[in-house]
Formats: sequence, C-alpha cells, structure tokens
Amino acid sequence: MTNTKEFEDTSCSIDLNPPDVPTSTSDEDTSEPLQAKKVSSNQKMASQNSSPSDQNSNKLGFDGFGFSNELLKTLENKGYKEPSPIQQAAIPELMLGRDLVGQAQTGTGKTAAFALPLLERLKDNENKNKPAALVLAPTRELAMQVAESFRAYAAGHPSLKILAIYGGADFRAQINSLKRGVDIVVGTPGRVMDHMRQGTLITTGLCSLVLDEADEMLRMGFIDDVEWILEQLPKQRQMVLFSATMPSEIRRLSKRYLHEPAEITIKSRAQEARLIRQRFITLQNSYKLEVLKRVLEVVTDEGVIIFTRTKAITLIVAEALEAAGHDVAVLNGDVPQNQRERTVERLRKGGVNILVATDVAARGLDVDRIELVINYDIPFDSEAYVHRIGRTGRAGRSGEAILFVNYRERRFVTNLERAVGQPIEQMEIPSNSTINESRLNRLRKRLTDAASTGREHEEETSLIEAMLEEVSQELKLNQEQLAMAAINLAIGQAPLLAQGDESWIKQSQQRGLRNDRREDRQNPSRRRNEHKSISPESHMDRFRVEVGHRDRVKPGNLVGAIANETGLQGRKIGRIQIFDCYSLVDLPKGMPESIFNELRKVKVMNRELKIHRTS
Repeated sequence: MTNTKEFEDTSCSIDLNPPDVPTSTSDEDTSEPLQAKKVSSNQKMASQNSSPSDQNSNKLGFDGFGFSNELLKTLENKGYKEPSPIQQAAIPELMLGRDLVGQAQTGTGKTAAFALPLLERLKDNENKNKPAALVLAPTRELAMQVAESFRAYAAGHPSLKILAIYGGADFRAQINSLKRGVDIVVGTPGRVMDHMRQGTLITTGLCSLVLDEADEMLRMGFIDDVEWILEQLPKQRQMVLFSATMPSEIRRLSKRYLHEPAEITIKSRAQEARLIRQRFITLQNSYKLEVLKRVLEVVTDEGVIIFTRTKAITLIVAEALEAAGHDVAVLNGDVPQNQRERTVERLRKGGVNILVATDVAARGLDVDRIELVINYDIPFDSEAYVHRIGRTGRAGRSGEAILFVNYRERRFVTNLERAVGQPIEQMEIPSNSTINESRLNRLRKRLTDAASTGREHEEETSLIEAMLEEVSQELKLNQEQLAMAAINLAIGQAPLLAQGDESWIKQSQQRGLRNDRREDRQNPSRRRNEHKSISPESHMDRFRVEVGHRDRVKPGNLVGAIANETGLQGRKIGRIQIFDCYSLVDLPKGMPESIFNELRKVKVMNRELKIHRTS
C-alpha cells in the first residue's frame, strides 16, 4: 500500500505519493501513475514524536526550510508569511536534492516552490562560466515571468545572475550575457536548442533542470525538443517537472529521465474551484460578436481576456469591440515581442481593459486584475480550457469564465466539466432589459461616486456652482432639469437604453430546445438532472453523492464503494439513480452517523462522494 500524506489548506489539499488512480481527468491519461518514493519509517517516527507546536511552526513559516537569513529577509520584505501548500510539500524535497514531479494548476505558487530551493543551493556558486540551473518554459511570456520571479527572490544574493532566453529577442545580446556568466538560465525549448548547438550555452556544469508547464510543451509540440535537450545534459543532475495535468506522454518522460522522484499532487478543493464561476452560452456562430458585446455589457469590461482559435479571429473581434467603444488590445503570434511586453503591462496597469488572444500567445500571463475569461471559440482539449480559465480567480480571488458553444459543440461541455471537477452552468443570452438594467446601474454608480468625492479644488467648485446658477437663471431651469442636462452631457449622443430587435435570441433558444429533445430521443438511457427521481421505499433513507454521468460512474462503482466502507451487503443497498452531476442512493434506515462521516471521504471515479441526506 502506498503511503499517503495530505495537507489541508483553505485552497488546496495535497496528496503525496497518491494511490494507484490517475489524478488527471484527461481522456489521454490512461497510464499508471508514477511510482513515488515512500516516506521512511524514521520520517514517520520523527513526525509522531514531534509536538503539535513543532508541527505547526514547521507548517506555517518559511524559517523551517533551512533558508539563509538573506533569503528569509527577502521573503519577509515581499510580504510572504506562510508557504502555500505546494511550497510546503515541495521545498523540503528539493532542498535535499531529490527529483520531483509536481501536478499543480497555475496560480498555486509553484514558481516559488522550485525557485527558492534552487537559489538557496546556488547562492555560493562560483563557476559563472557554466550555468548551474536551467528552467524550460513553453512560451516567451512564461520564461520572462519565471526569470523575473527568480530575480525578485534573489534580491538578498546580488551575485546570482539570471538570464531569460527566448525567440524574438536579440540573439547576440543573449550570447554576450552568457559569455559574461550566468547562474540560472530560463528559456523556451527552441532558443535553448539554438544556443546549445552553437556552443554558447554550456551545460556541462548543470546540476538542476526544471520543466515548467510540461503538459503545455507537449500540447504545443515541443516534447521532441525537450527530449533532445535532456539527452545532452549531464546524467547526474536534479530534475524537477511541473505540470497542470499528467497525460501519458508526460508520465513516460518522467519515468525515463527522473530518478525515484518525490511525487506531489495539488488538488483544488471544491470551495476554491467555485471561486471561478463557470458558465456556457449556446448560440449560432453567426451571432457570436453580438452575443460577446451583450455579455460584456452585463458581466464586466474590466480585466477581460477573450480567447479565440486563430490569429485572424483576434483581429476581427478586436475591431468589432473597438467600434463599440471598448479599450482593446490583441495578443497573437504576429505581434512583435517588444509590443507584446507593452501590451501585457498596459493590461496589468489598467491602460487597456480587454485582451483578445490566442492560446499560445496568452500562456504564462499572470495579471491579478483579470475578472473574466471568455472562450469565444471552444478550446481544442480540456487541458487548454483549464489553462485558459486559470487566467482568472488567481491567488484566492473570485473570477468568472464564460464559454461560447454552438449546438454541435454542446456535447463537449461534459468533458470540460470532468476536467474542472464541477458543473458548468448554462447562461442565457443577455436580453435588452438585462442590458438596460446593467447600464442604469453603472450610471447610478458613476453618479454616486461623483457625488461622494466632489472636486478637490474649492476654487474650481465655486466657479462651476456660479456657472450652473447663471445657466439655471438664463434658461429658467429648476434643479431636476439642470441635473438631467448634466446626465445627458455625460451619456453623450448614443442612446442609453438598448432598443434593437432581439427576436433572434428567442429563435436561438427554441432551436436549442429542439436539439435537446432530439438528443433525448437518440439517447433514451441518458437521464438528466431535471428529471424527477423515484421516491424511496418506506424502510429506506435517500442520500445524495456528488458523482454522476459526467464522471462515467456506474451503479456497480457506488455499490462496491459503499459496501467496502460500511460492511453492508450489496443486496441491501436500495435503488441507485444516476444523473449528470450527482446520484441518489437509497440505504437502510437507522445506519450510524459515524459510517457516513467515513463515506464522505470515500472516492469513486477519483471524486469524493460527499454523501448527505436529501431531506
């Protein structure tokens, strides 16, 4: 039996050395999990003998990792007080020099999890002619971001040199920096290969390698390049691999190149996942632009990323939104690197509110003010969807994600629900009345803010008041008429309320309903959430468990799990009704509550049952 250790946090739970069940929900992930090294008996004994206070002190602070005073001071100055779950689990292993595989979503603190131990172990590095650590990232943006994080953490060790190398930047400048000597190189696979082939990046002194966002490198077609790089590196070196998902190709890579790695899996708990509200809208492709404008009216236009499938569509969408009066920028593969950097900085500082981007161009973006992600085109796979919505709801903040799908694409929503482990709600196309309510609320807020703040300069206020008095007397206007004139001036010439024809919305909804009925006829065995359940028998109580059709659960899975945990014979378990997102199970009355406390934690199809009575 594998040894399992879990860390609880308000945002995540951590499973070290997980059981032999794949944690990824990707359909590609059919291989067995990596074999992780078990915790030794000495480690168990040390954990048991330590007092609760000792354990709490080790868990809560960075000073329990053996970091130098310089690094601890840097973390204190940056406001770091408690390590995140992945940092708590990964840093001790990396400080020991072990290989490590970490499965974690973006925004969980994994950059610091590998950067801090590397910096601490390299702080006395004297061989500047040969880099001691190499970090591979899938995109230029992520490489720049990781390198900047290294520089920030290395503030207490100014002698350490960090260099980012990526395509689109001056090759000669990178060569000159490498010649002057660096300790840590962060780069994209293609540019790293170029330097290695030309002999400008010497890897014979390398003692640590990090693969960041490994699954994204696979999806972007870089995995062969990564393997070529790995074949050229010294055999004796520490290797760290981080990935949001674990498809079979990444597992194969890990088994081939890592030596007895520690394996860490960060699983987002339900309350954290719900920080990102996920919805989908069913629509015809010809109405996408109109629906997009309506969504921006009623949700937000502050800090938005709109994902499209191609570079050409980014331009079409951006031009349409600009014509509608939005502040928009484009990020795709044709945008020069220096312009890309300026665009991201404008988005970060609020100089632009909406970014229209392709998947590749937006990888590695870490902008706190992103409140909404719109999937204008459905992503190619569930991993891409996970990465997209990860641009919002970061660091414990709330966020929203909206997916546009046509009627043929609706069947893929279930796959995406399995990937994120929660339902994706259906959202209606915003009507004129909804838009008008939103516009009036925004106008009310502007008036309230203006009334509460006032003018900073008393002299200006006096002059404006005198002018208003003159206008009022000259035109014989009362206060209400004068206020309405000021509002009309603020609104401008465009009408405040939406008044266009919206019959197409109703037609679209009716078509969707017809498609649903057709699907029900073609799939009579599929039972939907809205169908009424059959009442339980008199000697049975009804319970709800949080697994359903989307998890591919079968009645036998539930019977086996409940029987194994409770000792109840399978034939005594009553009716089981499976719906899209949950199931109903009838159990004999009078069962002890302690049994249900254990059942709540039991997993079926890699999801906790969270069993509870329905009434």
